[in-house]
Amino acid sequence: EKAVNLKKDLAEMQEWMTQAEEEYLEKDFEYKSPEELENAVEEMKRAKEDVLQKEVRVKILKDNIKMLATKVPSSGQELATELNVVLENYQLLCNRIRGKCHTLEEVWSCWIELLQYLDLETAWLNNLEERVQMTGNLPDKLDAVNDALESLESVLRHPADNRTQIRELGQTLIDGGILDDIISEKLEAFNARYEELSHLAVSRQIALEQQLQTMRETDHMLQVLQESLGDLDRQLTSYLTDRIDAFQMPQEAQ
Repeated sequence: EKAVNLKKDLAEMQEWMTQAEEEYLEKDFEYKSPEELENAVEEMKRAKEDVLQKEVRVKILKDNIKMLATKVPSSGQELATELNVVLENYQLLCNRIRGKCHTLEEVWSCWIELLQYLDLETAWLNNLEERVQMTGNLPDKLDAVNDALESLESVLRHPADNRTQIRELGQTLIDGGILDDIISEKLEAFNARYEELSHLAVSRQIALEQQLQTMRETDHMLQVLQESLGDLDRQLTSYLTDRIDAFQMPQEAQ
C-alpha cells in the first residue's frame, strides 16, 4: 500500500511539473506595454517561488522511496527509477524557470534604465532650450554677449554617453520585441527634439561668436580713434599754449 501511495505521489508530482511547464514556459508572451512586462516579471517570480517550494515535497518523496527500498527492494527499485526521472525533470524545470525569471528581470531593469537615461537627457534638453531662449534679447553690451556665449557653450559640452546608452538600450529591447512600439515612439520624439535644439543652439552659438567678434572689432576701432583724438587734442592744446599761428601749423592741425 505504501508503494502504491508513493507511486501516486510521483505521478502527481510529474503532472504538476507538466502543468507548470505549460503555464510558465510554453506561453507565447507579447510585452506591448510596461504593465504587461511588469506583470510578467511578478508572475515569473511567483512561479520560481512556487517551484522551489516543491523542493521539500521532492525530498520527502526521495527519503520515503529510499526507506521503502531498504524494506522492499523489488518495489523500491521500480520506484527509484521513476524517482530519478522526476528528479531530473524537476531540476530541469527549476533551471528553466530561474533562467526565464532572470531574463525577465534583466529586461525590466533595461526598461527602467532606459527611462532614467531619457529623463536625464530630457532635463538637459530643457536646460539647453532655456539657454537658447536667453540669448534672444541680449543688451548690446560686450560682457552680456560674452557671458551668454560662454553659458551656451558650457551646456553644449554635454557628453554623448547618455545618448549612446539610450540608443543601445532601446535597440536591445526593440530587437527582442519588447515594448517596441512604445520605445520607438519615445526614441523618435527624443531624437527629433535633440536634433532640432542642437541645430538651433549651434546656430545661436555661431551668431553670438560673430556678434562678439564684430563688437570687439568695433570696440578696438573706437579705442584707437579715442587714442588718436586724445593725441590730437594734446597737440592742439600745446599749439594754443605756445600761441602758434594757425598758418604755421601742419596742414592736418589746421
